[in-house]
Amino acid sequence: MAKETRDTLYVRMLGGFSMRWNGELLAGGSKANDSQSAYLLQILIHSGERGVTRDRLEELLFADRDIGNIHHALQSVIYNTKRKLQKCGFPAESCIEQRKGVFYWASSVPTVEDASQFEALARRAEETKDIDERLALYIDACYAYGGEFLPMQTGVIWAAREARRLKELFCVCVERATELLRVNQDYFQMETLGVYAAGIDPLSDWETVTMEALASLGRSEDARRLYEETVQLYLNEEGLRPSARLMEQFDRLGESMQHRHAVLDQIQRELTGLSHPESGGYVCNYPVFLGIYRMVERMLERGGQSVYLMLCTLVDGKGNPMKDSEALEQLVTRMGDAVRFSIRRGDAMCRYGRGQYLVLLVNTTRENCNVIQKRINKRFLVGRERTGIEYYVNSVFWTP
Repeated sequence: MAKETRDTLYVRMLGGFSMRWNGELLAGGSKANDSQSAYLLQILIHSGERGVTRDRLEELLFADRDIGNIHHALQSVIYNTKRKLQKCGFPAESCIEQRKGVFYWASSVPTVEDASQFEALARRAEETKDIDERLALYIDACYAYGGEFLPMQTGVIWAAREARRLKELFCVCVERATELLRVNQDYFQMETLGVYAAGIDPLSDWETVTMEALASLGRSEDARRLYEETVQLYLNEEGLRPSARLMEQFDRLGESMQHRHAVLDQIQRELTGLSHPESGGYVCNYPVFLGIYRMVERMLERGGQSVYLMLCTLVDGKGNPMKDSEALEQLVTRMGDAVRFSIRRGDAMCRYGRGQYLVLLVNTTRENCNVIQKRINKRFLVGRERTGIEYYVNSVFWTP
């Protein structure tokens, strides 16, 4: 938000809610922002010049509440809101106007609202024909978007719709700014934009922008590390698999990586990686596991092997998947160790979700899968602990 000047109201609605006047906090922040007064201010200020009809305002404020005189209730909320603002030193007497059954936030009060600023920048970027100015405006719009619109009002229909609309507009701004930065080969600024977008709008694959920038700057290892960290974050925290967009960027990254000329012995040493073999199964991240699975599928074309895919899921005493708790991460780690040391070195495993592991059991039988499950349980279960592991097993077939 712009640097504050005196006698101007600054309103934040993106990523939170607050109102500041001459350095003083009028609403939001540490103050209660779920009152009807705060709600009234949010509606009127964001409606701007359009205003809100009396009927619509009463519907938004009181919804299905059983109120005898709803017009009187609205006037009471307006009166109390003005009093609260006046106590904070705000000239509130004429800040709410009514004209022909429509309520407005007074235009006489200089007001800067971040959501409106963001939308104005995006609109100017769309309308301008100068490429350099368009890029600058799109980037300014991206950084003006400070997060979800009124995140504390996600259960309110009008606020949720507005949040969705503004988020979609933010996505458009990031995409178009990225396209222009790509044309200009300005990968430094693209990297910064990607990091910002991923932080402000998590789980939306904006890491792909950063990955592309890193790869274009010759920092392929940094890009690969970011990919692996992103995939594990999505799997561990949200139980989400990598999207097609993320996988496509990873494929491009693989194509862009070039190694200096080297002899085979040196290459093999780099591929081996370990000077001393580790015990237990091969623990890897999901992208590596996916590659192994697809390779094994192809190997099955030759026949002679039986391969099984096993999913291990943490469950509570009632057999339901474990929910987030302080103990979950500790249990997941313990389950991972139990799985790892219950399978062979030639088998692969990876963490799949918050409380899940995928295991690829190579050259085994269905009966041996049951033996492995008993082995895992023996290592995992402690005393009379009610937490357990649920297993799902499918045979892997070669598919042409």
